[in-house]
Amino acid sequence: MVVGLLGGSFDPAHAGHVHITREAMKRFGLDRVWWLASPGNPLKARGPRPMAERLERARALMRHPRVEVTDLEARLGTRHTAATLRALQRHYPGVRFVWLMGADNLMQFHCWDDWQRILRMVPVGVLARPGWGARAGLGPAARMFAASRVPPARLGASAAPAWAFATLPMVDVSSSAIRARGEWG
Repeated sequence: MVVGLLGGSFDPAHAGHVHITREAMKRFGLDRVWWLASPGNPLKARGPRPMAERLERARALMRHPRVEVTDLEARLGTRHTAATLRALQRHYPGVRFVWLMGADNLMQFHCWDDWQRILRMVPVGVLARPGWGARAGLGPAARMFAASRVPPARLGASAAPAWAFATLPMVDVSSSAIRARGEWG
């Protein structure tokens, strides 16, 4: 089984998350996707809304039989992606994981804790985001692992290090914009 992992604060979850989840399943050959609602983002100064509120909204939005919205990171006691991946690989030895991220995250991926280890642990599926198309391929992580880039359709069957970039129709919505408009919290 190939499981895509979409990590994030989901503060709040929105139609863009739903859209990229459905596209990732189609384009990367994923059997399932788990949304990993994080206890907090180490790269953000402000903490997210309470986990229960974020999970409730995410579950109300993401209704698909092959998608599960989880608080696994909180239950595993991990805060950084590399630690979460190590724990998941220990707990689910027969599952093949693929890390999913937006193109904006690929640009700053080199700022993540143990980012090179992440790329060597699991394949990474990068999904286009408004304003981040081709620019994402210019970031340090994309340049360093350029030889590991594979076509999107092969990602789910590829061994790490492997990454793919999928262009897709854009949904121009963000959690930051929703919070700025006062529609959440």
